Amino acid sequence: MDTRLEQLATRPVGRLLWTYSFPAVVGMLVMALYNVVDRIFIGQWVGADAIAGLTVTFPLMNLATAIGVLIGVGSCSRISIVLGAGDSDTASHILGNALSLTIVNGLVYIALFALFMDPLLEAFGASATTLPLARTYMLILLPGLLLTNIAFSLNNVMRASGYPRRAMMTMIIGAATNCILDPLFILVFDMGIAGAALATDIAMAVSAVFVLAHFCRHDTTLRFRKGTYAIRRSIFLAIVSLGAAPALVNAASCGINAIINRTIIAYAETGMADTAIAAAGIFVTYTSLPVTVALGICQGMQPIVGYNFGAGNGHRLWRAYWLAVGAASVITTLPLLLTYTAPELVAMAFTDDTKLIHTTALVLRTAMWAFAPVGFQVISTAFFQSIGKAGKSVFVSLVRQVIFLVPLLILLPRWMGFSGVWSAFPLSDVCATIVAAAMIAWQHRRLRMAATPLPA
Repeated sequence: MDTRLEQLATRPVGRLLWTYSFPAVVGMLVMALYNVVDRIFIGQWVGADAIAGLTVTFPLMNLATAIGVLIGVGSCSRISIVLGAGDSDTASHILGNALSLTIVNGLVYIALFALFMDPLLEAFGASATTLPLARTYMLILLPGLLLTNIAFSLNNVMRASGYPRRAMMTMIIGAATNCILDPLFILVFDMGIAGAALATDIAMAVSAVFVLAHFCRHDTTLRFRKGTYAIRRSIFLAIVSLGAAPALVNAASCGINAIINRTIIAYAETGMADTAIAAAGIFVTYTSLPVTVALGICQGMQPIVGYNFGAGNGHRLWRAYWLAVGAASVITTLPLLLTYTAPELVAMAFTDDTKLIHTTALVLRTAMWAFAPVGFQVISTAFFQSIGKAGKSVFVSLVRQVIFLVPLLILLPRWMGFSGVWSAFPLSDVCATIVAAAMIAWQHRRLRMAATPLPA
C-alpha cells in the first residue's frame, strides 16, 4: 500500500485532519480571493453600480461552479472510497473520466451562456444601469470558468490521492497571479470591470496548467493513463451521485440569488434597488469566507472518512467527523462578533458609498444572527457524501438552501416588507440545523448497530 494512503488508516485522526484540512482551507480561502479581490477593487475604484452589476452575475457563476463541484467533489469522494478498498485501477479511470466530463460540460454551458447572456442577466435582476457592466464582465470571464472547473475538479482529486499540500499550491499560485494582475489591469491599464475578468482568466489558466502537470508526472500515486478518458456510464453515475449534493447547493444558489434580486426590486424603496442588490452582493461575499473555510475542512475530512469507511474503520470516521464539526462551528461563529460590533467596517472594505455602507450594515445584522450552526450543516452534508450516502447528502444540502429558504424568501417579504428578505436567512438556518442533527443521530445509530460500516 502507498504510504500516503496508509496514513489514512493508521495516523492519529486529529493530526491527520489537520494535515489534510489546513492545506485545503488555505487553498479554498485563496480560491475565494478571486472573488473577494475582484469585488474590493471593483467597488473601491469602479463604483457601487459596478458591484451591483457584479452581483447579478452571481447566479451564472454559481451555475458554472456547480458543474465543477459536481465532477470534482464527486470524483474525489469516489476515489477515496475505491482507494480505501485497494482498487487503484478504478481510481485511474475515475480520474480520466473526471477530466473528460469537466471539459465537455464546460464547453456546453459556455456556449449556452454566451447565446442567452442578456436574457439571463435580466432575469437575475440586471437593470438598464447594471446590464452593460454585468455583460462585459461575464463575456470576458466565460473561458476562465472552464479553466476554473478543471483546476477545482482535479485539485480535489489531487488531495484525495494523498497530495494535500500540492493541492493547496494549485490555488495559491492562481490567487497570487490574480492579486498581481487585478490592480495592474483595473488601475494601471484603466480597464475597469473588464480588467478584473481578464485577470481572473489568466490566473485560472495558471492554476489549471499546474494541476494538469501534476497528473502527468510518473512519480504520483494517481496519474493520467491511456484508455481512461472514454466516459463510462457506471463511473459517470458514481461521480454524479456523490457530487450531486454540493452541486445542487451551488445550482440552488443561482435560483436563490435570482429570487433575492427580484424580491429586492419588488420591495425596495424607489431608487434603492441597485443599492440593495449591491448590499446583497457584499453580504454574500462576506458570508462566503467562513463557509469557504468550512468547505476546506470538509475537503480535509472527506479522504479520511471515505477511506476509513471503505476500510471498515468506523471509530476513525466518526472521530474525524466530530473534530471537523467542532472546527467548522468555531469558524462560522467568529463572523458574528464583527457583524454585531462593527458591520460598517465590513461594508467599508468594499465601498466608500455612504448609502451602501448603511444598507449593508443593516443587512448583516438582520441576516446573520443564526449563522453559527452553518458549519455543522456543511460538515454533515460532506459526511453523508463521504460515506456514499448520496441521497441523504443531497437532502441535507437542499434543506437549508431550498426547502426552507425559498419559501421564506417568498412569504416573509409579503408579511414584513423589505426586511423579510433578510429575515429568511436566519430562520432557514435554524430549521436546517434541527433536520441535520436528527439525520446525523439516526446515521450514527445505524453504523454503531452494524458490526462494520455499510459496504461502499
